[in-house]
Amino acid sequence: MKFLALERELSNAASQAFQPLLKAEARGVWDMQQSGTLREIYSTADQHTAVLILECSDGEVARHLLAGLPLVQAGLIAFDVIPLVPYDGFARLFV
Repeated sequence: MKFLALERELSNAASQAFQPLLKAEARGVWDMQQSGTLREIYSTADQHTAVLILECSDGEVARHLLAGLPLVQAGLIAFDVIPLVPYDGFARLFV
């Protein structure tokens, strides 16, 4: 199943707290991509927050994987995890 994961910076996060963890965060994201769980990753143009497309068996697995990222473990960011299903609106064209 596909999931959209939207990063949220937590309000108590000081910008200098991010820097020491960024390389480890990149490694964690790389590992997710190499395992096939992370299908796509983007940054928003306006706030430079992460937008991930994950392929997992269920939402708990997706949340567990994201919880293992260093910035999440440090309490600097969180993710909203949204399940996705295929768009079925085209069926209306053939009714």
